[in-house]
Amino acid sequence: MKASELVSRLRAMGDPEIAAHSQRFFKTGAGEYGEGDRFLGIRVPQLRETVKQYPDVALTEVLKLLRSPLHEVRLFALLHLVQQFERGDEPTREAIYRHYLDHTRYINSWDLVDSSAPKIVGAYLQNRSHSVLSRLVGSDSLWERRIAIMACFHFIRRNDFTDTLKLCQRVIDDQHDLIHKASGWMLREIGNRDGATARRFLKRHYRNMPRTMLRYAIEKYPPEERQRYLESRI
Repeated sequence: MKASELVSRLRAMGDPEIAAHSQRFFKTGAGEYGEGDRFLGIRVPQLRETVKQYPDVALTEVLKLLRSPLHEVRLFALLHLVQQFERGDEPTREAIYRHYLDHTRYINSWDLVDSSAPKIVGAYLQNRSHSVLSRLVGSDSLWERRIAIMACFHFIRRNDFTDTLKLCQRVIDDQHDLIHKASGWMLREIGNRDGATARRFLKRHYRNMPRTMLRYAIEKYPPEERQRYLESRI
């Protein structure tokens, strides 16, 4: 199926009321992180079901969708790339990974990153060099930095925390709230699996961490312990 046909079908699924809410929720106003993004108004479960209905869309057509100005069309493309990656052979996976990194300027919202980076970038790097993450986390692009952090979720799920801790240390001075949230979230996920490792990291760095990063990292700690971190009494 051609990209143009899929766009027409996605447009027909749109709901103006949901689109208006999404415009506000994803901060699309002047100077905000999603400035200028456009929404059709399709809920994510609906998109996921639609992806399943069209499993054989050619990669070239999916990449056309990824370059769309419409948010849900880009999300559809990324969910489709995840599906193709998970089902594909090694050449297919490598091609998807390469194209993904070539198209990061279109992966330009936290939901687009979070639904794809662990399952494509993280998964591809599982038994390979992770040096690309160092480049991405040092990027001027907010979204490339978030891709680096979120790709680590794949490793965390396999109890490998090394890269996550290195990247979280590097972004302590990052200026963007969306990086604070992502890195704090990943530290919380490490804590869910290995509390001692997470606490060692926090003990060294929590006084210098952005407040949002710290709050996300300690969200599931006992109330008294959370308060000690927030009051710098650890």
